[in-house]
Amino acid sequence: MDFTLSPRVEELRRRVAAFMDEHVYPAEKVAQEQVHASGDEHREPEVVRDLRRRAKSEGLWNFFMPDEHYGQGLQNHEYAPLCEIMGRSPIGSRTFNCMAPDTGNMEIMAEFGIGDQKRRWLEPCLAGDARSAFSMTEPETAGSDPTQLRTRAVRDGDDYVINGHKWFTTGAINAAFAIVMVVTDPDAPPHRRASQIIVPAGTPGFNIIRPISVMGHTGGDAHCEIRYEDCRVPATNMLGREGDGFAIAQARLGPGRIHHCMRSIGVAERALELMCRRAATRFTHGSLLADKANIQEWIARSRIEIDSTRLMVMHAAWKMDTMGKREARNEISMIKVLAANTVMVVLDRAIQVHGAMGVSDDTPIARHWRDSRALRIVDGPDEVHLMTIARRELRRFRDQDV
Repeated sequence: MDFTLSPRVEELRRRVAAFMDEHVYPAEKVAQEQVHASGDEHREPEVVRDLRRRAKSEGLWNFFMPDEHYGQGLQNHEYAPLCEIMGRSPIGSRTFNCMAPDTGNMEIMAEFGIGDQKRRWLEPCLAGDARSAFSMTEPETAGSDPTQLRTRAVRDGDDYVINGHKWFTTGAINAAFAIVMVVTDPDAPPHRRASQIIVPAGTPGFNIIRPISVMGHTGGDAHCEIRYEDCRVPATNMLGREGDGFAIAQARLGPGRIHHCMRSIGVAERALELMCRRAATRFTHGSLLADKANIQEWIARSRIEIDSTRLMVMHAAWKMDTMGKREARNEISMIKVLAANTVMVVLDRAIQVHGAMGVSDDTPIARHWRDSRALRIVDGPDEVHLMTIARRELRRFRDQDV
């Protein structure tokens, strides 16, 4: 494995880093102020819209798409260093049109969508003219086991009629459409019961109940509770074939998980940077914080943990690129657990070093902590990934003993 960046990727990395320094970091507080002044916590700030227009005009756009027809044609290990840099800011990924859940939706529409679906839904998202949502999790069933999903889509002539209850549908308020995981054949084998259907916003029966408050916050893209009540959509809105829902979800979740890990490394790097700057300037009890042994240990351990996580993420990305998503399943599960925990440990240290300021919104640390905590749950909780890793590891030895 050679992780040396190609001249093209190194140039993109340099340009993205420079754009972040010059435009994105200075806009973070402005974005917060504009949202507050507008009175609409779900409205995209004008400063972010300006950043997006600028980034797009400079060709810093859609890095996540491996297909050159739709994006930059970067492989996962090439996208990784760019995604890490974007992840350092709460508005970074959005600036370059590389934000979740849209990235995953665009990837599966490019892979499984048919001509008219791509024209109506994929192309506006790629252009930055539309947002999307992914609607799978349900409050009445365990999200860690999607074979239990209850939301039903019943074929009625040329339509499907959807009834069900979803929540944590991220971005639904501003989305042009949602991709909804529905049960189309309850009697089929567990992994053939479900399908995915595109539901345009504004369709009768697509009822957003509320944005769910997460740690006291409901703003931004928002995680919405939705009820589908006799929601009728054309059968041509089905993504792939009936019964393909779980396979499509797995195709979506693999890259999505690795993107979360890449962004988490960026968050941890920024937290470590802020921790070091604080420690080097804060004087207390006779010396700088940087001179105290426990602070030095936190900084050293953070560096070790971040670099270790990055190497594992790069290995998983390399394996996805060279052997495919299926062969990299175990590596993806491992980094999903590792990155989600590493970023929280580093953020917690950064908060502690900053004292009272660390829990305020005067730095980005507290927001990153709020946003990052969910990563131990989304796209599969730690416990499920650990169970899966253990089963695969044990299987190797059982097979050897036969």
